[in-house]
Amino acid sequence: MVDQEPKGWELFEKVKFSPKYFEEAEAYFDVPTFNEELKALEKTEVTLTGHYIPLELDSIFMLSALPFSSCFFCGGAGPETVAEIQMEKIPALAPDQIVKVKGRLRLNDSDINHMNFILEDSKIIK
Repeated sequence: MVDQEPKGWELFEKVKFSPKYFEEAEAYFDVPTFNEELKALEKTEVTLTGHYIPLELDSIFMLSALPFSSCFFCGGAGPETVAEIQMEKIPALAPDQIVKVKGRLRLNDSDINHMNFILEDSKIIK
């Protein structure tokens, strides 16, 4: 029997967020409360398919469940619709290109310099 691939975006949608003040930024940020189902997946390999959002970094990009025009950064979608993808080297990709990525899930509820959902040691699956 083959294990089913966890449904990342669907699990992220179940996360509850509440505002918290961060002194270092002098601002409020939405902080996640991760449910047990998602916590059980931390440090396991997760696959996500989404829209590539470039950053000016060599080894990190954002993956959005929604197209760029309606994503978390531009269109007002929630933080559950984006994941930070960390990989050794990002191949040439076009903004908004749909890609499938596999990586080790890390959940973040305290570092405001990173997203709440992070895939480490990621690879793009063809």
